[in-house]
Amino acid sequence: MLGRLVGELACRYGPIFRTNLVGEDLVVSLDAELNAHVLKQEERGFQIWYPPSFMRVFGADNITAKLGVLHHHMRTLVLRLFGHQTVRSVLLHDVQRSARDELRSWLGRPDVEVRTATSRMIFGVTAKKLISHDDAASGETLWRCFHDWTSGLLSFPVSIPGTTFYRCMQGRKKVMTMLKQQLVERRRNAAERETTEDFFDLVIDELNKPDPMMDESTALDLLFTMLFASHETTSMVLTVILKYLTDNPKALQELTEEHERILESRANPGSDLTWEEYKSMKFTSHVIHESLRLANIALAMFRKANQDVHINGYTIPKGSKIMMCALASHLNTEVYEDPSVFNPWRWKDIPEPVGTSKDFMAFGGGLRLCAGAEFSKMQMAMFLHYLVTNYSWKPVSGGTMLFYPGLQFPEGFHIQL
Repeated sequence: MLGRLVGELACRYGPIFRTNLVGEDLVVSLDAELNAHVLKQEERGFQIWYPPSFMRVFGADNITAKLGVLHHHMRTLVLRLFGHQTVRSVLLHDVQRSARDELRSWLGRPDVEVRTATSRMIFGVTAKKLISHDDAASGETLWRCFHDWTSGLLSFPVSIPGTTFYRCMQGRKKVMTMLKQQLVERRRNAAERETTEDFFDLVIDELNKPDPMMDESTALDLLFTMLFASHETTSMVLTVILKYLTDNPKALQELTEEHERILESRANPGSDLTWEEYKSMKFTSHVIHESLRLANIALAMFRKANQDVHINGYTIPKGSKIMMCALASHLNTEVYEDPSVFNPWRWKDIPEPVGTSKDFMAFGGGLRLCAGAEFSKMQMAMFLHYLVTNYSWKPVSGGTMLFYPGLQFPEGFHIQL
């Protein structure tokens, strides 16, 4: 369906065209070369821009709105918590423990909705890392507020009591209130804090500087965005993976055999997976990348031209707002044969993307390539390992994927483990 839509738009209007969306005059790009050029020219020929409705939902001070030195500084803080070294030395073990516990909790239940369950699991890991918060012990209060917020992200933006969007904005308000209260509490008790570093520690250090680059509002909006991005997108892709594996026994078998070989080659099958074992999961990586390609979690990226841009016979005037569609790259028939088909084996012949690629933009690109990309892929691989080596499952209900306006499972995807 998506492939046909992209094809129809390109045939009717060409790969680059003007239209009006979200109340804005936009240049829409389905052209992989232009998209790559825009991302490479970040903060030179182009700058970040998002529609006011987006900023209203995510907060005016979130990281996607920041330019230059401040964006770099905020990104550096994120990487201190979710960079390669931390993922390898700390989070690898935390994620495995969480995956084992979560899957055990599914046993004996007649019905598990995959997206909700994995979202709650991942949120538990990231909330502990970011703010030392045990959401399970607090009755999942913080996660439930996020759940209310995310359920209204794609709703019509009218904030009237009773509407989905109103519940969305109320969810954000509750989350921000809780985060601010926790930050105030942590600042009050900072002297009693142990040496373990989380995001609040970094924020408190920053706010205590004589001339801080971030204020409290910016820090809380950044935290809000990280909590959302870390669990919501990963849980969606995990749900997509389980749906595709359920429908493709051949892929499930090859995935299972890969993980069983890892266990068979170990001296102690019961120990945690090592980083080297994780990196050896080639077919698992193919499954993850293929699911990311088809899921198209980030449907669009927005930028604004700082100068006139001339490319491929087109002129994009200074000040133009550009919407780049990643799905056009992901469904490009010149790169991916039968692009609408789930085929993880295709990645045996295509180099898997490292960093920015014009043909694969699941994690964005350029200076704003997702800082948590490695963490996200690692979480998916660990969950799949403990799932396929210990359990089998059967679908109960749901599983229909709807790609409008973004990827959704309208009826969920319910399984029995």
